[in-house]
Order: sequence, then structure tokens, then C-alpha cells
Amino acid sequence: MKIKTYSAIFITFIILLTCMGSGCLSGSGGSAENSIEMRTITDGLGREVTLPADPESIVAQGPGALRYICYLGAQDKVVGVEDIELRKDENRRPYAIANPQFQDMPLIGEYRGNTDPEKIVALDPDVIFWTEVQSANDADELQSKTGIPVVALNYGDLTTYRSDMYLSLKIMGDVMGKNDRAEEVIDFFDMAIADLTSRTEDIPEEDKASVYVGGIAYRGPHGFQSTEPSYPPFTLINANNVALALGTEHADVSKEAILEWDPEIVFVDLSTYQTTPSAVDELKTDPAYTSLTAVKNGEVYGVLPYNWYTTNHGSVIAASYYSGKVIYPDRFQDIDPAEKADEIYVFLFGKPAYEAMNSGFSAGFGQIDLD
Repeated sequence: MKIKTYSAIFITFIILLTCMGSGCLSGSGGSAENSIEMRTITDGLGREVTLPADPESIVAQGPGALRYICYLGAQDKVVGVEDIELRKDENRRPYAIANPQFQDMPLIGEYRGNTDPEKIVALDPDVIFWTEVQSANDADELQSKTGIPVVALNYGDLTTYRSDMYLSLKIMGDVMGKNDRAEEVIDFFDMAIADLTSRTEDIPEEDKASVYVGGIAYRGPHGFQSTEPSYPPFTLINANNVALALGTEHADVSKEAILEWDPEIVFVDLSTYQTTPSAVDELKTDPAYTSLTAVKNGEVYGVLPYNWYTTNHGSVIAASYYSGKVIYPDRFQDIDPAEKADEIYVFLFGKPAYEAMNSGFSAGFGQIDLD
């Protein structure tokens, strides 16, 4: 009996060794990789990327990558963040306001995609999402350095490059098993844009007040001459933007041009309060600006910024409804801008963020007192 028992133990031991060598046991370590179901997807740069079919851990790097993860409700899979997310109580990015846990997560490196491959490897995520990658070669290089699948994406926007934005959401949703949520988010933006358009598309040009927005944030806060000729909130409500003919995404316009335009309504991006002198300071003290029609008539309004670590699309929609309320009050009688903003943030992130944004930028939607 003892000989048979010892033989059985020995045979079992040999089988276990063989099984471990062939990767038929799951668990941590190299052999586990053989038991993980893999699949291949095409990323935003047209690269074929082989990755786990059901990722359990991820990192998101580059402008807006983590925001999209939060749109999809996949933030519980995040295991490390860029340094911008570690800033305490900044209150300027709605996705971060709704997810304060990011402030205490391990660091993967500097923001704008300047991450540290060694830090990422130490966290061992299943997938790296990377927005605004300079080239496919850069994505390939990071994948080679880390041995981790890199899904490269174009961030896009709500106007000219909306298809890029939607494609990125669909790809990320597919990777994370959040396809339905990705479609919900896309439908949400489409319906909001359609609503904004329907409220304003039939207004004759001659009946529209001329408008200008200054102090636009662009890689940081700026003064009154910083504007966007293609300012999305104006575009989405068909506003008469006096700077539209400049045709660029961002422009530092001359004071002379602003005086010549002499807009009837002026908006100020509230990020300007983060610099000195702010656009508001300039409107109060510069004799040229105090002569503007909008300033003399008290038609100066603060608007929450949407450019803070690239475009906060929810804030674009919120600013559009608010701008519409100011420019075309009869077309937006049913809109309370603060309530609408939180309706948007709750849908996208599960929590309101408007009051925290007010704190982060020292003010919210409303008329600016220049006295």
C-alpha cells in the first residue's frame, strides 16, 4: 500500500510540474498570461493592438484620457494617474471633482502624456490609454518599453472633430466592456447639440447681438485679448462672434481690433482670475476698454471655462446654454444655467460639480460688476 501511495504522490507531483510549465494554471506571474483571453482591436491611429479581453486595471495618460474613462464609468479600473490629478482641492475639472480618490493614487509621471514608463510598469496595468499621441511610432515605443498594450486615441471636440471624439469613446467603451455607456454618452451630446441648434438656427443675422469672449484659458490663464474665433459655445448657438473671421482655434487679438468690433455683449472666461492683471481688471481700469459699448451698458458676463487639461465637453454644453440665456433670453426662458450645468455633470460623472467649479474659478455664471 505504501509503494502505491508514494507512486501516486510522485505521479501527481510530475503532473503539477508539467502543468505549471505549460501555463495551464492561472495566477500571477508569466504563466498566467497563457490563460488570459486576448483579442485584437484597432485604435484611433489605425494600429492593431492585442490586449486582454476583459481588462481589470488601466492607466490613462494624455489630455482628457482620464476624463473619457470617467464618462464611461470605468474609473474603478484606474490604478495610477498623472501628476495633475494629485493636486489637492483644485476644483477646476469636473471629472476630478467627482473622483477625489485620484488625488491619492500612485503616480505614473507628468501630465500631457509625459509619463514614466518605469512607473507604469511598476503598477502593471492591463492597458494604457493615451490621447493626443504625436505619432503611431510614439505609441509603439511606449508599448515596447513597457510590454503593456497601448491604445492610442485622438481626443476630438464637439464641433469640427466630433467624429474623432465619438470614435475614441467607442474604442474605449469596446475595450472596457462599456459599449452601451459609450453610446449613451454620444447620444447625450448629440441631443444637447440638436436642442441648442433648434433654439437658435432660425434667428436672422440682423437680429443677433454682436458678442466677444475674452480671457480664454489656453495652456493657462490669460488676459482679455485671448479669445477663440471658433468658441464652441458660440458656435453651438449660432452666435454673432465678432472674432469669427480670424478662423483659428485660439488667437491673441489686438486691442485695436476689439475696439473696432465694439461688441454689444462681452463674456469673460473666469479662468482669467488666475492671472494678474485679469481680463476683469483690464475692463475696469483700461480707458480703451471702459469705452466699449458692452462695458458702458453693463453687458459683461462671466462664463465658466472649459479648457482645463483640454476640453471639458460637459462644460462646453453648460456654457452654451448659459450664453444662449444671455444672448437670446426669449429662446432660453426655461433654462436655469446652474441647474443645467449640474444636470450635465451628474449625467457624465454621477455627481454635481457646479458649486465646486465656482470655488475653483472664484465665480460662476453671472453678470460681472465692474464698478
